[in-house]
Amino acid sequence: MALAKPDIKRTALIVVDVQEDFCPPSGSLAVSGGRDIAPAINELLSLPFALKIATKDWHPSDHVSFDTSHRSPDIKPFVSKITIHNPDDVSESLEIPIWPVHCVQGTKGAEIISELDVSKLDHIVEKGRDKRVEMFSAFSTCFGTKSNAASHDLASLLRQANITNVFLTGLAGDFCVRSTAMDANKEKFKVYIIHEAVRSIDSSEAGWGVVQGEMVGKGIDIISIRGPEMSGFWTVQD
Repeated sequence: MALAKPDIKRTALIVVDVQEDFCPPSGSLAVSGGRDIAPAINELLSLPFALKIATKDWHPSDHVSFDTSHRSPDIKPFVSKITIHNPDDVSESLEIPIWPVHCVQGTKGAEIISELDVSKLDHIVEKGRDKRVEMFSAFSTCFGTKSNAASHDLASLLRQANITNVFLTGLAGDFCVRSTAMDANKEKFKVYIIHEAVRSIDSSEAGWGVVQGEMVGKGIDIISIRGPEMSGFWTVQD
């Protein structure tokens, strides 16, 4: 059976959180090799996707996930977890990890890295703006709600442009890329992860390997930038 290629006129490229605080050498929550994916993403940005979107963590300085937002000396980034409640339904709660302060609104750490050609982007979605809730996914909060926690309703942006196929890149694969991909899948978009343009906090088989298996199990495809699913883009470009 011939491989079904996506209709380029209905494709979107989403670049997830490629920001200074997520990249070496000085990012407060740097992902190993985070800057290394910039050339691949720029190559993708040069291709004829119908819509090109970047996302940014855009936190208030007192965000609930920050270690500095908690007085207890036992709260430690990367180690501790806390329970938060849904602001819209206090009976609903979740446990979230605690992180160092990162991607605070208006700071250098929240900027998209200078290596990326942001002139090619159609939109930038700022997420995680509500200090009370975590927001890994660019579609919704950790409680699945859509509110002022993001600057745009990403699903609506995609549907208004008649997008059916979403190609994801960025940081970190095992957190915000994963959550954005899973929510895009729930929203009934066909989702592809371009593996050369993703880096993870835990790049091991026990980390990113498990996450990839989870996504594939939901019908999300892990592909190569030069794989058959991308052949139509390169043909148009050439």
